[in-house]
Amino acid sequence: MTELRAEMVANVWKVLVQPGQQVAADEDLVILESMKMEIPMVAPSAGTVASVHVTEGSQVAENDLLVVLEG
Repeated sequence: MTELRAEMVANVWKVLVQPGQQVAADEDLVILESMKMEIPMVAPSAGTVASVHVTEGSQVAENDLLVVLEG
């Protein structure tokens, strides 16, 4: 199981995946926005999205859990 966490305080601009979805390595999962910059959060490896812990428009702090991948 792999946890994808926020690297900084940011707004969640887009959530591109949902639980049960298959993803490839380096695929964008969530796009964060901070200081007018888009920061894509990518899958470190191929797998299945186990859970999504953020919604579009929400704010995250550093180290907040975004997505959990299995596989």
